[in-house]
Amino acid sequence: MAGSHRASRGGGRAAAREARREKARKRNQTIAAGVAVVVLVGGGGVAALNAFGGDKTPDPKAGSSASDDKPTNSNVLADDKALLDAAGAKTLGATGAWAVTKTADGDSAPDTAFVCQAQRFADPAGLRTWVRTFQNATTKETAVQYVDVSNDKTAAAKTYTSVVHWLSQCTAPQTRLSAGYVTTGVGERGVIAVFGQLPGSKTKYKTVAVTLAGQATIVVEHDTVAAAPPKPDLVLATANTAAKKVCAQSGGCGTGAPVAKPALLPNVDAPGFMASVDLPLLSEINKPWVSAPAAKGNSSGGCEKIDFKKAKALKFGTVTYVTPEAKVPTEFGLDDTVAKFSSANAAASYVTQIRKNVDTCEKNVSNADVKATGTIQTSTIKGKSWKATYDTGDGKKYIYRIGIAGSGDRVVYMLFPVLKELDITDTAFNETVARAVDRSAAYK
Repeated sequence: MAGSHRASRGGGRAAAREARREKARKRNQTIAAGVAVVVLVGGGGVAALNAFGGDKTPDPKAGSSASDDKPTNSNVLADDKALLDAAGAKTLGATGAWAVTKTADGDSAPDTAFVCQAQRFADPAGLRTWVRTFQNATTKETAVQYVDVSNDKTAAAKTYTSVVHWLSQCTAPQTRLSAGYVTTGVGERGVIAVFGQLPGSKTKYKTVAVTLAGQATIVVEHDTVAAAPPKPDLVLATANTAAKKVCAQSGGCGTGAPVAKPALLPNVDAPGFMASVDLPLLSEINKPWVSAPAAKGNSSGGCEKIDFKKAKALKFGTVTYVTPEAKVPTEFGLDDTVAKFSSANAAASYVTQIRKNVDTCEKNVSNADVKATGTIQTSTIKGKSWKATYDTGDGKKYIYRIGIAGSGDRVVYMLFPVLKELDITDTAFNETVARAVDRSAAYK
């Protein structure tokens, strides 16, 4: 049966955790031995999905069920008539003609049907799974519909939570979360995530909608190539069409007009900090970023002169992001520090002070060469970034990208060591700082 192919992944995850912690420890020691630019602080935590409809129930593990298909238990989606057809896929784009290329049931479903899928079946103990793929011969675009039917609505809600968690904690190589949305009016609840893969003049985007409808969890993915992230409208319309066909059998039909409201998928593994899928992409690294709590500390040297205790921050912490499976120096990585202050004025004042410290660094630190690399400003975020080079005088130079930005009562400080052929653009760094600030809203 299909269940016999579900291998356990627990031991590999434990080994990866130990590897990334050791990598982070070595990296911190290397930086400290160089120019003593930063001493890091620990962070992390676990929380529920809250507004995204989740709970604290762990993801179902592969191999926990002997079989996926139980057709005698229920007739819900017992055949493929409730799946999207070529006419239903037309909402993905009016140009050209869409066609169904393949339909698979639980026995023949591929191990992965959509981006970030962590295991073959979202509900290994569920009733049945359907996978249908589509292609547009004119535009060369592709799409997929994945439907996992659970035994009851309670199990389906947990299955939905698992799929959302797969997306929010995605570790697909060279894949970054470009945008996220919460949907209403489509099934009982849903989300849309837009993932961009390694950028070039044009980027491959995967727009994924996840919908809960009664006993069914529905995934619709649309793959496109474009110069900018696609809007959610097309996938929203298609997800609504798919949900209406499925909910006629499974229940959980939506009410009201379909709406997609911007919102990042929750990082339940470390609330307040970026998920690995938020990190910038480098063409030289075809391995995923992973996070690890950083070594304890309070301050940094160099240009910034960070001291959160002296600044009377109420709380602060740092998460380090590394790529332990990639062949890179141990000091490669990125540090995301979040500090919470007593008020928005106190946070803004501290950002101003750090900006002044870095802007005037060359006058106060004789071996520093500092260049501004942009301002970071939206309706809710204010900050700045720089590239600082420290010459140790013995032929060695240490280069860092520095970012500081605030929003409300929170301040985000980011540090990225620039190594040979391992750098990102000014724009990519600034976007990462802004994403970190957005994530900091969950830092409590």
